[in-house]
Amino acid sequence: MVLSSLRQTVLNDLDSSIQTDQFLLNMGPQHPSTHGVLRVLLDLDGERIKRSIPDLGYLHRGTEKIAEYRTYNQIIPMTDRLDYVSAMANNYAFVRAVEKLLEIKVPERAEYIRTIVAEVQRIVNHLFWLGTQALDIGAMSVFFYTFREREELLDLFEMICGARLTSNYYRVGGVDADLPKEFITRLYKFLDAFEGNIKEYNILLETNRIWLARTKNIAVITGEDAINFGVSGPSLRGSGVDYDLRKYEPYGVYDQVEWNVPVGTNGDVYDRYWIRIEEMRESSKIIRQCLDKLPPGRILTDDHKITFPDKGKVMHNMETLIHHFLLVVQGFKVPPGDTYCGTETPKGELGFYIVSDGSGKPYRMKIRAPSFIHIGALDHMAKGYMVADIVTIFGTLDIVMGECDR
Repeated sequence: MVLSSLRQTVLNDLDSSIQTDQFLLNMGPQHPSTHGVLRVLLDLDGERIKRSIPDLGYLHRGTEKIAEYRTYNQIIPMTDRLDYVSAMANNYAFVRAVEKLLEIKVPERAEYIRTIVAEVQRIVNHLFWLGTQALDIGAMSVFFYTFREREELLDLFEMICGARLTSNYYRVGGVDADLPKEFITRLYKFLDAFEGNIKEYNILLETNRIWLARTKNIAVITGEDAINFGVSGPSLRGSGVDYDLRKYEPYGVYDQVEWNVPVGTNGDVYDRYWIRIEEMRESSKIIRQCLDKLPPGRILTDDHKITFPDKGKVMHNMETLIHHFLLVVQGFKVPPGDTYCGTETPKGELGFYIVSDGSGKPYRMKIRAPSFIHIGALDHMAKGYMVADIVTIFGTLDIVMGECDR
């Protein structure tokens, strides 16, 4: 706090004594610290930011429109590519929206597995964020520490679905496969060591004067402003707003385990860093409790209107074969209607609004991507800070451009 106040005083003194010119600076679209293909037009007064105008669309792939020509199961792999750092969370958000339209019940074991995988994905996302945010600011060692643990968790993802980045595991009505015993054993082992690993990150950062000077009292946004901009997730909770969909609109088995919602006070970069550190601790608690309570049973709904019957129980007759063929080619039918379903992903609230016309494909799908919403607050958060702070400010929102240009 003292370092940040001293820094701000020196900058103000310099501003009053130096005559500066106003000019425009293009940051991107190739800049590596924009976490994707983004152009930000900076209106500068000397080195101080007057306005920062994001220019999106360089990565546009038309996901929402393409979805209108795909069956619901075919859309699931497309969600992996939205926020490719949190692919499993995207799968979860989409299948929950479809299940809400279908009004189906997911088996209890599947719900436990879904919650476990979602929280593993949250840790993976926050490890990636912490490593890259520290790297952007200048702390290179933290990047290698966080990626050490991230690799272990990606190996577990590979074990259950065969992919490490664009993972595809969730299904409408459950999950694709049960958890192998080795997965559970290795995950327990990871959790036993993870608290010590988090302490290592904090040792590298908590008293690092460069980290503190570049995060304390930088990009401050009040809780009221954060709400008005539609900010969610760690960025909202860092501003002192106690709101988490997992706690206040529970899904999965979040209401059957004990955990807390970390809430900050200052709404600056440092608080958002602290929130994500604490969330990794809370995710570890959730995962351990779910593993301890993991019940036996099915991993996929037995509603044969949307899933195939169990292997070995298929009746080899023409009616069954036709049903299988139609499920593959046309997809399962969803009753006419519309719904919105929000899910608490690592970056914030990811919502899917789906309109069904009764066919096997959505008539319309709209994605509420947290990265797209958060980038709308960039100008407000960057105004008045130095041009060197823009990378820190952009990183603190944890934005992935594949989710913005959907």
